[in-house]
Amino acid sequence: AACRIPTVRMDAPVSDRGPCAAGRGRRSRARRGKRGRRRRGRRRKDAPPPPFLPPEVISHFPLKLVNPTQYRFEHLATQLKWRLQEGRGEAVYQIGVEDNGLLVGLSDRDMRASLGTLRRMAEKVGADITLLREREVDYDSERSCRKIAEVLVRKVPDDQQFLDLRVAVLGNVDSGKSTLLGVLTQGELDNGRGRARLNLFRHLHEIQTGRTSSISFEILGFNSKGEVVNYSDSRTAEEICESSSKMITFIDLAGHHKYLKTTIFGLTSYCPDFAMLVVGANTGVAGTTREHLGLAMALKVPIFIVVSKVDVCVRGAVERTVRQLERLLKQPGCGKVPLLVASGDDAVTAAQQFTQTSSVTPIFLLSSVSGQNLDLLKVFFNILPPLSNSKEQEELMQQLTEFQVDEIYTVPDVGTVVGGTLYSGVCREGERLVVGPTDDGRFLRLKVCSIQRNRSACRVLRAGQAATLALGNFPRALLRKGMVMVSPKMNPTICWQFEASIVLLFHAKTFRRGFQVTVHVGNVRQTATVECLHGKEELRTGERAVVRFRFMKHPEYLRVGAKLLFREGVTKGIGHVAQLLAHDQNRTHVHIQPPSNNNNNNNN
Repeated sequence: AACRIPTVRMDAPVSDRGPCAAGRGRRSRARRGKRGRRRRGRRRKDAPPPPFLPPEVISHFPLKLVNPTQYRFEHLATQLKWRLQEGRGEAVYQIGVEDNGLLVGLSDRDMRASLGTLRRMAEKVGADITLLREREVDYDSERSCRKIAEVLVRKVPDDQQFLDLRVAVLGNVDSGKSTLLGVLTQGELDNGRGRARLNLFRHLHEIQTGRTSSISFEILGFNSKGEVVNYSDSRTAEEICESSSKMITFIDLAGHHKYLKTTIFGLTSYCPDFAMLVVGANTGVAGTTREHLGLAMALKVPIFIVVSKVDVCVRGAVERTVRQLERLLKQPGCGKVPLLVASGDDAVTAAQQFTQTSSVTPIFLLSSVSGQNLDLLKVFFNILPPLSNSKEQEELMQQLTEFQVDEIYTVPDVGTVVGGTLYSGVCREGERLVVGPTDDGRFLRLKVCSIQRNRSACRVLRAGQAATLALGNFPRALLRKGMVMVSPKMNPTICWQFEASIVLLFHAKTFRRGFQVTVHVGNVRQTATVECLHGKEELRTGERAVVRFRFMKHPEYLRVGAKLLFREGVTKGIGHVAQLLAHDQNRTHVHIQPPSNNNNNNNN
């Protein structure tokens, strides 16, 4: 769950234990028993305070679930169903914790009974439970051993409604990004010479050089019991989707500085939920590592770090790389709190704290050849919750349809296919949309013939999901990256000029009127000219200003408030779109017409 869930005490009340409990003798014995327990549980003055969990922990605190009545059980099951909806199919229960976060703990007998009740509740709502961790607590030294447990409840997949998280993979060239993804998704360790990464490459020159130059996607699934689902057990991506309740989609980005524009496009266009920065233990923080870290922080993408190749380094070299990373994260510009993950308990804690606060940065030390600590990373992915809750998802789905075009293909016997992310609304098979803007500012009508998500057929696409859409005989020459497909009811507008509130991160000299930069706004990537700087003649490193940009080649579709990143050589800056300007070349009402193609009768 991405919002704080109110806590409710769930142990069975006295009135649920039968009518005999209301007798006077039983009440007097109960009072005497309470006084005796109070005397036995009296703490010494010098004893340490009892352990607490902070009330803000994103989970549910049932003290115990022992022999509830039928009415109480139905109430608990309904509560669990609501919590699964809020957490988009996931919820974490902490048993043995008071409503105020006090770690009381339960005896072995009560813990077994509580887990059994929780298992019955999960079965009733169509979910499975996984025991994440169990630990002893020292609430009262005079009492017997007491434990608390954290349990993951996850819904069984139905009707393709699995939880999908996107993770962008960053890092310097030769740090082991593609090899790590190959090991995770194929289920086989690398041979030390890059065999695991061969299935991820899309071009011949990538196989020959061993360097990624394009954006590729790989998937890793987890079923309702928390078990890994990958190509070791499934032959196709469709089988992985059918067996998974949670899907991790990895966006493998290029590490070489030569392909920096492709890496920036992947970060801005595909809207990743998290970023994984891979650092080679043998090279440390080198090359584009700092630049990729800065890009993720500028776009406010939560980032965690994986130190790879620990099997080829001595212990001192690994520790030196970790210290180097910790110094980098603690710098004033970053302000991060590094959290080294060395055990399964650390992995659970890291996954829970990672989404609660933006300052925590987990660090994993692993090897793709020996498999060292690879299980810790899988535990982290299994528990990692989504950033948005169901309410935010529903609000986006209620808006009009808007699909970002990121990739364009021509598939035999299918026709033109576009890939991208649905920003808002709901898209269905057979839906009629408009795509644009073209070079002359038009939007063209088209029809969505079919939808595929994670390489498997899908009838309905919801906001925030990435997919490919088949457009039939629509002419590919009329499409380009950076276009949008929107509902005709939206009456889309185009933009030649816009104003943005920016911060100049670095510039060698002065940033002034007439300077040309490459602007990245979502899936838009185009050269723009600085028309003017409001209130200033020039801008230096670290200064802020409102700048007017003008696109050079063709108009674009922009949204006010969208994040902006611009670059040119060593010049870099970030900001957001503040205003779309009216101009004689801007058209507030664009022409919507069918494409000029006689063979495309089904789209007219």
